[in-house]
Amino acid sequence: MKSQLQSLLRAALADVLPQAEAARASETPILLESTKDPRHGDLATNLALTLARPLNRPPRQLAEALARALPKSELFDKVEVAGPGFINFFLAPAALQRVVAEILERGAAYGRQPAAARGRLLLEFVSANPTGPLHVGHGRNAVYGDALANVLEAGGWQVEREYYVNDAGRQVDVLAVSVWARYLELCGALWFSFPRRGYPGDYLRATAEKLRAAHGTSAFRLAQDGIELPPDPPLAENAAEAEAAAVKQQQERYLDALIELLKTRLPQAYATIRDSALADQLARIRATLEQLGVRFDSWQSERAVVESGAVERAIAQLRAAGCVYEQDGALWFDAVRFGDDKPRVLRKRDGTATYFCNDLAYHADKLARGWPRLLDVWGADHHGYVARVQAAIAALTGRRDALQVQLIQFVTLSSGRMGKRSGNFVTLEELIGEVGRDATRFFYLSRSHDQHLEFDLELARAHSNDNPVYYVQYAHARIESVFRQAAERGLSHDPRAGLTTLDRLTDPTEKTLLAALERYPETLNSAAEGYAPHLLTFYLREVADALHQWYGACPFLVEEDALRHARLALAAATRQVLRNGLALLGVSAPEKM
Repeated sequence: MKSQLQSLLRAALADVLPQAEAARASETPILLESTKDPRHGDLATNLALTLARPLNRPPRQLAEALARALPKSELFDKVEVAGPGFINFFLAPAALQRVVAEILERGAAYGRQPAAARGRLLLEFVSANPTGPLHVGHGRNAVYGDALANVLEAGGWQVEREYYVNDAGRQVDVLAVSVWARYLELCGALWFSFPRRGYPGDYLRATAEKLRAAHGTSAFRLAQDGIELPPDPPLAENAAEAEAAAVKQQQERYLDALIELLKTRLPQAYATIRDSALADQLARIRATLEQLGVRFDSWQSERAVVESGAVERAIAQLRAAGCVYEQDGALWFDAVRFGDDKPRVLRKRDGTATYFCNDLAYHADKLARGWPRLLDVWGADHHGYVARVQAAIAALTGRRDALQVQLIQFVTLSSGRMGKRSGNFVTLEELIGEVGRDATRFFYLSRSHDQHLEFDLELARAHSNDNPVYYVQYAHARIESVFRQAAERGLSHDPRAGLTTLDRLTDPTEKTLLAALERYPETLNSAAEGYAPHLLTFYLREVADALHQWYGACPFLVEEDALRHARLALAAATRQVLRNGLALLGVSAPEKM
């Protein structure tokens, strides 16, 4: 409806303005907003106020001229000019009522754009290191990415969902050493202390148990003779910043010594332990994501990218373009030339590639696979990483628009924070077990992803109207109950007859609900354009509120056939919109509660 009114306003501009001014004015966006007070109509625009200065015209005078020049339309009953130059539209009841027929005709397709009409994109999200279970912070990334993919597909994009498995690099070495220590511990053969900077969580004991069952108690052992390890001192609780930094460096040196010991003295054992640990952690990650209703189309291995030669090819390409140089024994990428704030290391002095080097090769690989547009979802702590990856892509492809990144802000539980490295964190599995999949997903999406979120566990568990997901789902269940009651009472419902008697929907609560249903396509489009699936949670709460208000004001199962058919048609349309929106959020639409 807004698009139709915008067309009418553009026609009015062309009528009241000279050709040159009309051409300039045609480039101005026309905003139509719902009014807060029904006395001021249903929709209002500030177009005259926006154009007044560039056209050097009094805004109220321009608004009055536009109102007079508007072509006649069945969309509105009247138009008024208010205040300094607002144009208020009072919509015709029939214009709102016809949305019921559109919703019932299109069903699950209502509000959706044609498939792949906007193009193709590769969406990468979660991509948590496979070194432990997913925690509640990962959960927000997972739910946001999954819902975003749904919304983008509904908005006309062809989307593939990819998980980048960071199965190369030091974090995998730390994982292997941590499991090795747990295995030796189980076998009574641990002659060194468990590394303080290792992964201490009990989740690694399961892998150690499996290794002991498969290989016995005498495998993966190394004699202590002739081996000297650096100290692994504890960190004092009230240590000063400088002291803490020094202790952490010592702890890291101890961990590096163990990694070197395992990789050089027991290379086969290292590979076996590493692969077993990665397999177990990835299996758990997959199971948790499945429990949350998050799916991926592809899983891309960092190690596979490296072994394919993609890293060497990317470096060679950057070298050929004159974008790299050597300094202090390391290989650097001149990222400043492409918008970053400083040069970045590609290869360290010891010849190993940095994580950034592997990452730029991975993104180059994405583009080489034929994806014209890349969209990544990263944690907010990666905000400084965006410019360097975009710079690398620009250097490799000449494109500065190939990659977009959405950053997810931190999430806390109402019971406190968690920290993965300490071994004292709340897993995503535990959260889902506490509040269920639906509440987990809805609450993660209850606020914009670029804002911090406090997840209220008590509210998410509550079976009350204060719980937003319960409130929305109850609206759907309430409608289902109405249709069951109609069948039990032998009251007929003729959908076609209902569409012919929509003019009986005259109660103010019905008009409010009709207006809300009409806004669904616009809301969905805004969610896709702004990468903002949380807009749907806000919207569904508005629809649920309008439904509950209507339910309290107007009986549905009346004896009069015409009115009953009309109200049940509106109820069916509301049910469909609730289903559509909840499905995009990955939340169920229960029939009973």
